[in-house]
Amino acid sequence: MSDDTNISLTTLASDDLVTPFQIEGIGLRGRIARFGPLIDDILSRHNYPEPVSILLGEAVVLASLFGSALKFKGRLTLQTKGDGPVNMIVADYDTSGSMRGYAMFDAEKVEALIEQEKTTSADLLGKGYLAMTIDQGPDMDNYQGITELSAEGLSHSAHEYFQQSEQIATRIRLAVGPLYQRDDDGKGTTVWRAGAIMIQHIAKEGGLTGPRDQEEDAKETPENGEHQDAQTQQEKDWDHGVILLNTTKDHELLDPDLPADRLLYRLFHEDGVRVFPPTSVSFGCRCSQEKMLAVLRKLPLEELHDIAENGTISARCEFCNEQFNFDPDNLPK
Repeated sequence: MSDDTNISLTTLASDDLVTPFQIEGIGLRGRIARFGPLIDDILSRHNYPEPVSILLGEAVVLASLFGSALKFKGRLTLQTKGDGPVNMIVADYDTSGSMRGYAMFDAEKVEALIEQEKTTSADLLGKGYLAMTIDQGPDMDNYQGITELSAEGLSHSAHEYFQQSEQIATRIRLAVGPLYQRDDDGKGTTVWRAGAIMIQHIAKEGGLTGPRDQEEDAKETPENGEHQDAQTQQEKDWDHGVILLNTTKDHELLDPDLPADRLLYRLFHEDGVRVFPPTSVSFGCRCSQEKMLAVLRKLPLEELHDIAENGTISARCEFCNEQFNFDPDNLPK
């Protein structure tokens, strides 16, 4: 252990937190997410096939890593759109700390892929794009960035997004999975867990840098040997951080008994890790009976009767799976 190690050893609660950190010795910053009840709540509401649940869980974790960095009140929505059996995934992060998500898919095609043991991200999502939309409120325009879906998975798509849109060197280790437990009576239960670590490079001046920035800076000062050495050292530091990140095992990211700060210490203690206060995250959906009614009241009575079944209009929220029932002839005012 080096003498300049700097990490808070106060044990953090393990679950449903996104914790910022900084690796001071090599100029990296990042966030670590550890989800228990939150991810179990979101995924259990839908009862999707396991590979679909894993994809949705990954999207939720990624949205939390990016959304928790917003410095204003707003919302970040991560969405995939592809030509595979899972044609869309949506994960929503509100800066109040609430999250929700859902997936749209062809159940028969997904089941066929499961039987063929073809359940990679490329198999399920196909070709398409990943979009991140930031809603800054009614008085500001939305911002949206788009990148192609990577055949290597959603975390790789996120790497490409940051490189293309922000010129920020980014790497993410991500794991989502079910834990099988037995209660006191021996009955088996499944509990979902998720975890991820993201690191990004910090430029000398305090901003973030990526390979494109470094290349442009080198061109501007081709005869500055000192600057070239500094850039080379930044690249070495970045490679060193990525190597350490890649040693993280899935079971470490999912272990409910391994707090975030302990995992960071295990990975980066020789380089000096500073852990900052975490953001608490919980499930939250913005649907309501009033919102459903507002939509239905805009439709003509004849159309309301057309969509009713056995005299009842049923409307289900895709995010939380709650169903609202209405009588088309007696919609509440």
